[in-house]
Amino acid sequence: MDSKELLSLIALQHIPGVGSITAKRLIEGVGSAAKIFEYRTELPSMIPNVQPTLIKALDCPSAHRRAEQELEFIHKHHITCLGYHEEDYPIRLRECDDAPILLFYRGNTSLNPRRIVSIVGTRKCTDYGRDLCDSFVRDLASQCSDMLIISGLAYGIDVCAHRAAIKYGLPTIGVLAHGLDRIYPSVHRNTAAQMVDCGGLLTEYVSHTEPERTNFLQRNRIVAGMADATIIVESAAKGGSLVTASIANSYGRDCFTFPGRITDLSSVGCHRLIRNNQAALITSADDFIEAMMWDITQKPQAIQQSLFLELNEEESCVVQVLKKYTEGAVINTLVAETDLPVHRLSAVLFELELRDIVRPLAGSIYKLKR
Repeated sequence: MDSKELLSLIALQHIPGVGSITAKRLIEGVGSAAKIFEYRTELPSMIPNVQPTLIKALDCPSAHRRAEQELEFIHKHHITCLGYHEEDYPIRLRECDDAPILLFYRGNTSLNPRRIVSIVGTRKCTDYGRDLCDSFVRDLASQCSDMLIISGLAYGIDVCAHRAAIKYGLPTIGVLAHGLDRIYPSVHRNTAAQMVDCGGLLTEYVSHTEPERTNFLQRNRIVAGMADATIIVESAAKGGSLVTASIANSYGRDCFTFPGRITDLSSVGCHRLIRNNQAALITSADDFIEAMMWDITQKPQAIQQSLFLELNEEESCVVQVLKKYTEGAVINTLVAETDLPVHRLSAVLFELELRDIVRPLAGSIYKLKR
């Protein structure tokens, strides 16, 4: 991504009244973020239903000045910037309508591994919750070495999940509710430093963004959207982890939770999720792997080797559907026509991307390359 496009994406994030959905609609309508500002006054003739208030809002010199300041910070601190149309952008997140148009990343691991699990829970976790989180990640690591653990670096279950991943050799990503110029809470700074070396830190927020409550709720959609499944370890009657579970359900992603004693306040939210069929009950990593229908007997193979493998039944099904759509098909169409759940379809598409058979386009569209 060139500097002009990056500046425009950052500026677009600072336009009042322009959220992720509107921003992506504008980008797809004109082809790039830079063209939105270049052809600002002509947008009504290029994109349907563009209102005069939006045209006026886009005339915002302060947004461009802020973008220039952020670009200096990005270069100084060697931060990776991922536009939602780029190859390294999280492919599972790109399927979500409200995914951020731009992510800021510090780390050394791929955001598109074969398997991703988000683990969240209460900030006031019990010894039961801590031990359960640790043993669950340990057992996942022993069976799925190609796993990435996602959480929010908050107190309680979040940081327990990160530390367990580091302990058992799994990469882990912390999704932040502020910019990469700080760590909140600051007591997790050492853990965050370890994560940069064996995973990373990810955010949609520019530097000097305060860790406000609304930001934490917003970042939960990234935690849910990046993963094949979200797991709630402990939750009281109210809490951010329940919001994450709700978002995961809205994205059509799998959601799981552990039961506690019926008298435990820290499990009230988990029991409610189970009762309302918003999360499946699991008691172990084996339960989870079985529910996800992951074949852990197959070891990951090098990309060069996989190029020469024949298509399995699911891959063949996806390819046959894509052959009907010469301009590509959106993810919802593929889900409907292949009858594959979203988490399985995401895994199949990722494998096909690695083998250079399909390529992702803007707007959650996938197209055959050959």
